[in-house]
Amino acid sequence: MVDSLSLAGKTAIVTGAGAGLGRAEALGLAAAGAAVVVNDMGAAAHDVVDEIKAAGGQALAVTGDVSDWSLGERMIQEAVSNFGSMDILVNNAGILRDKMIFNLTESDWDDVIRVHLKGHAATSHAAAVHWRQASKDAGGPIYGRVVNTSSEAFLFGSAGQPNYSAAKAGITALTLSTAAGLSRYGVRANAICPRARTAMTAEAFGDDNTATTGLDPLAPERVATLVSYLASPASDEINGQVFVVYGKMVALMAAPKVENRFDAAGSEFSVEELAGQLTPYFSGRGPYETYAAYSVAGLEKIALATETPAEV
Repeated sequence: MVDSLSLAGKTAIVTGAGAGLGRAEALGLAAAGAAVVVNDMGAAAHDVVDEIKAAGGQALAVTGDVSDWSLGERMIQEAVSNFGSMDILVNNAGILRDKMIFNLTESDWDDVIRVHLKGHAATSHAAAVHWRQASKDAGGPIYGRVVNTSSEAFLFGSAGQPNYSAAKAGITALTLSTAAGLSRYGVRANAICPRARTAMTAEAFGDDNTATTGLDPLAPERVATLVSYLASPASDEINGQVFVVYGKMVALMAAPKVENRFDAAGSEFSVEELAGQLTPYFSGRGPYETYAAYSVAGLEKIALATETPAEV
C-alpha cells in the first residue's frame, strides 16, 4: 500500500461497528493499518475485535450507547492510552423507527434523533476537544479525520422516515460545521450517504441474490473502501463534502444553489405581489414536485449513467 493511503500508526474509532457498515468499516481501516476502537452496544463489538486481531491487527472494544455524552470522552481516552493517539472518527451508529408523520410517537422521534444526531455530536465534540488541544501542544495543524454517516433521506425527506430524515439532515449540517470549525487544526470532516445491505436495511433492500456472481452491489465493503480513503492522508484536500456511495459509484453532491429569485417592486412584498410572482412560477408542477424531487432526479441520472441496471 502506498504511504498516502496507509493508516499505519494511526488510531480510529468506529461507532456502531458490531455489524453491517460499521463492522466493514472497522475491518477496512484495520486492513489499512489502523488500530481500531470498536464501539457497539454489546458482545458484537468484541467479536469484531477478535476478527481484527485474528487478521494481525490491533483493536479493542468500548461498549455503550453513543448518545451518552461521556462515552465519546471515554473512547478518546481508551484510544490514546492503548494505542498512543486518536486520529480518525467514523460515526456510523444508528437505529430505525420508521413511521409516517401522522403515526410518529414522541419516543420514535426522540430515540432516532438521540442515537443518530446526538450520537454523532457527542463523539465529534470529544474528538474536537482532543484535536484542538493536540494542535495547541504541537504548535500547528495535526492529523484528524471525521467521516459521518448521513443518508440520501436528508435530500428528499423519506415519507416513512421523518425522524431519520431529520436526523440525517442534522448530521450533514453538523459535518459542515465541524469541517469549517476544525480545518485550521488539520482536521478534515466529510459525510457519506451510503446504500448497503445490512440488518437495518433488510426490509428496504431484501436479500442478496448475487452471491454466485461476485460481490453484492450493495455490500458494505464497497462503502468501507471510500471510508478508508477519506480516513487516509491522500484525502487531505477534501473537507466539508457529501458523497453518495453504493455499488461501483461514488457521487459528489453539489452545494445547494438558488433556483430563482423573486424581488419586490417596492421596499417590501405584499401578499398579492408574492402571489403574482410565485403562483405562475409553480403552476403545473403539482404538489408532489417538491424541492427534493430535483435533487433525486439528478442523483438518479448520475446513477443510471455510471452503473448497470442490476446495480442501480
